Amino acid sequence: MAITDIKEFAHLTEADMEAFGRELDAVRRDIEDSRGEKDAAYIRRTIKLQRCLELGGRIVLLGSKYRPAWLAGTAMLSVAKIIENMELGHNVMHGQWDWMNDPEIHSVSWEWDQTGPSEQWKRAHNYSHHTYTNIVGMDDDIGFGILRMTRDEPWKPLNLLQPLANVVLATTFEWGIALHDLESQKELDGEHVTRFWQSPSNRAFARKIARQVGKDFVLFPALTGPAWKSTLTANATANLVRNLWAYAVIFCGHFPDGAEKFTMGQFESETRAEWYLRQMLGSANFDAGKIMAFMSGNLCYQIEHHMFPDLPSNRYEEISERVHALCEKYDLPYTTGSLGKQYLLALRTIHKLSLPDQWLRATSDNAPETSSERRFRTGETPVVHALRIDPLTGKRRGLRSAIAEARVTLQHAKKEAKRQAKALRHAQRSESDR
Repeated sequence: MAITDIKEFAHLTEADMEAFGRELDAVRRDIEDSRGEKDAAYIRRTIKLQRCLELGGRIVLLGSKYRPAWLAGTAMLSVAKIIENMELGHNVMHGQWDWMNDPEIHSVSWEWDQTGPSEQWKRAHNYSHHTYTNIVGMDDDIGFGILRMTRDEPWKPLNLLQPLANVVLATTFEWGIALHDLESQKELDGEHVTRFWQSPSNRAFARKIARQVGKDFVLFPALTGPAWKSTLTANATANLVRNLWAYAVIFCGHFPDGAEKFTMGQFESETRAEWYLRQMLGSANFDAGKIMAFMSGNLCYQIEHHMFPDLPSNRYEEISERVHALCEKYDLPYTTGSLGKQYLLALRTIHKLSLPDQWLRATSDNAPETSSERRFRTGETPVVHALRIDPLTGKRRGLRSAIAEARVTLQHAKKEAKRQAKALRHAQRSESDR
């Protein structure tokens, strides 16, 4: 089984775990206590930017029958939809800005520019996914119900089609998420009705579809008159760009190598510190500059988002520095890499796990997409344990710092060996001269 035993994986004592949890609680308190006008100004500027881009794009598309106007309008509208989806909708509905008590920027009132109703998304995502993160059988976001992303899920013949299903999911991501959230809503509510209109969830879903389709594919194209066809294709292209980008960001944060899977039994007995650890081990980051971080809704810091989903996204960068330092201090993995690398690792898993297990060389314990807890077990890789305690001071050392010290020691040894060899050659020449 590739299921991760959190305590064994972490190789931490109970005292270590308690200290680890306290330090992360301190991170939360520090950010909560320092929230203020600077953060409020950030989110208000973001909203203003998004609305200006969308309005500008809609105006430019009035001339969409001309190719330069089509390209410019589509680009502006694509960026506006990405910002609304990633940095606004997703984060506002997590409650990151509820502390402002602004009814316009509140998780209760925000309805995002996407097919699925906000209320259904919040139930499926904020509750199910963030409560049961990567717990097999409980977190339906593991593959979104159509992709096999862990060997702990039994292979089915239908999985042979998942490379194709992955392409369909990427291009229609908002629809895939909406349908996924709809089913989660029904399951949470215990709905068993068979007729479509008898279901409150179905009715809410249908109303949102009518609103979104009517806006992007009827109303705004009609407003451009003779250019309605080109405007319609521009709107469809902007939605496609937003879907592909959101899909890439989400998959890079949840499915590259090192994103662990867990069991329900672990959840039932986990402490607050172990909850933090599960979020850390079940997520992955990707490297990003300021612009890419903004366009990803700061979900390039997926580890930090899962540990603190309701803290303002513009603070994740500073949080990540402290989380990374804690990982080094406690010898815990901090999974990150370039966007391209993380996506290719996720894509490899998608294609590999479409095949029956007997066709694969690796098992669930040593598969590259699973960073198994085996590497921390006593006797298998004792160097990990040996490097964790400084033999002179008795204090904990980070694995990286210990390795760095070992490299310095090796360099000194090489220099000393060269010095002794040089002295020996000099002595030999002196002897021959005599």
